[in-house]
Amino acid sequence: MTERFTEGRAAFRRRLSSGEPLLVPWCPDALTARLCERLGFDGGYLGGGGLGFSLAISEALLTCTDLATAAWQIRRRSDLPLIVDGGVGFGDAIHVARTVWELENAGAHAIEFEDQVSPKRASHHRNIEHLVPVEEMIGKIKAATEARRDPDLLVIARTGAVQNENFAAAIDRLNRYAEAGADVVMVLADDDDQLAAAPARVDAPIATLTSFDLHTPDEWRQLGYHLVIDPVTGQTAAFTALRTAYEHQRAGRPSGCVPIEAFTTFHGFQELAGFEDLYDIERATTEPGT
Repeated sequence: MTERFTEGRAAFRRRLSSGEPLLVPWCPDALTARLCERLGFDGGYLGGGGLGFSLAISEALLTCTDLATAAWQIRRRSDLPLIVDGGVGFGDAIHVARTVWELENAGAHAIEFEDQVSPKRASHHRNIEHLVPVEEMIGKIKAATEARRDPDLLVIARTGAVQNENFAAAIDRLNRYAEAGADVVMVLADDDDQLAAAPARVDAPIATLTSFDLHTPDEWRQLGYHLVIDPVTGQTAAFTALRTAYEHQRAGRPSGCVPIEAFTTFHGFQELAGFEDLYDIERATTEPGT
């Protein structure tokens, strides 16, 4: 473990306990992570769903190596706290342990695991899911917490029981997951009433996965959420803009992007990506007179 990782994880854990909700958006790569840092977001979310769409293979066919590689590419160029979606852990408890080894080593600040069956099924994208028994998920949580070397690495336990059993069953699962050692539990509510009721019925820091736009930061705090992850807005906004521009260009029309503004943004990537550090090396070693 590097000191950089351990200090960052400890700080992120402290912030989670501050009483203010942490807002964490979609973060698929290092450039986006550096943008999130600049804008002051609390962290970034490397989601399995988003990565599965980007690779056009579904989350179900991702490998642990896919996730660890993506996480390391982000961490290599950014100190933004990173929450990585570990899915179902790529198998039973022993595979969960291996997942923790890989993602912790890649620099994750938190790893999320969910209680769907393994291997994960592509049809979960069309809301056909199957949950594992509670005891099986508890075994995975214990394996995850025991596998981490850094005690400040957060283990997040997510349930799909609201959609596949009922709200009461989801609350029961989350409380049992917290008792098993999960640092944070995550609920996916079906409506505003469930979203409002869940924090008071769970004895642990609680997270949800939805659009930030449902509530203001103050409202999220009043509801009692410690962590709100938005895996949808960034990816869909980016793709919508891309599709519109390409459709226009393919039809022989202007893209809607002003060329001078597009090139300004493109050249601005150099500064956001931190290329000045690279240019300094070249100036010192390859330019005339050095």
